[in-house]
Amino acid sequence: MSRKDYSFLPEITDEDVFLLDRVSEWFTASEEKYVTRYSAFLDERQCELCRRLAASRGFGRYLLWGGYEGSERNMLGVFAPFEEMTADSFPIRAVTFSYREADRLTHRDFLGALMSLELTRDSIGDIIVGSGRSTVFLRDTVAQEVLFSVRKIGRVGVSAGEGFSAADLPEHEFREITGFAASLRADCVLAIALGTSREKAARLIRSVGIAVDHIVKYSPDTKLAAGSGFSVRGHGKFLLKSIDGVSKKDRIHITVCKFV
Repeated sequence: MSRKDYSFLPEITDEDVFLLDRVSEWFTASEEKYVTRYSAFLDERQCELCRRLAASRGFGRYLLWGGYEGSERNMLGVFAPFEEMTADSFPIRAVTFSYREADRLTHRDFLGALMSLELTRDSIGDIIVGSGRSTVFLRDTVAQEVLFSVRKIGRVGVSAGEGFSAADLPEHEFREITGFAASLRADCVLAIALGTSREKAARLIRSVGIAVDHIVKYSPDTKLAAGSGFSVRGHGKFLLKSIDGVSKKDRIHITVCKFV
């Protein structure tokens, strides 16, 4: 297909078109040939593109799953009719590394160690870094190599085992910001989130863009809705948590969460 076939998706790249073409073929194969397929790990933006493509096609036999509820990097599963859609069927394995709590490791440390095995980035899902225990979600075809090959992360000795505990999942911390906006335009909401003027927020959007539900846009008049996630490079991630009413002067009271 060409870009015009995806005109409902703004700001897409050639790489996006390649992904969307492949997923479109999978939707057709599911409906016509009863074929089930799983993608490699996709980032949040790619996942959102797949959701929007499925909505445009009226296709509902799919799941996005990364090994646990709330995962950021996910595989796309496209299921054949009459086949049960279940997270357990995804080719994902979790590997948990244990080490001394005194040793401080970062996401970059783990990713570097995995990439040194010449794994591709799309074979690696979320990396959950904790104190003394960290979990990596992997495509099943590479998990065994990681289990048997990785004995050090950076200079820190580790032991690896399969599986993970939901208790190791981090809780998201955020700070609530409230204010009155003239509208739900992106520049109005971002101004409240950043504590700046609408004019400065608009200039920022035009220059670096605002990712709304992981799709980057450059128009200050982009509309947001309650539940919309948004971010601006270098300024953090936010959620338009709620719309709390309208003042006598028709200004909208909103609550924004900034993740910290």
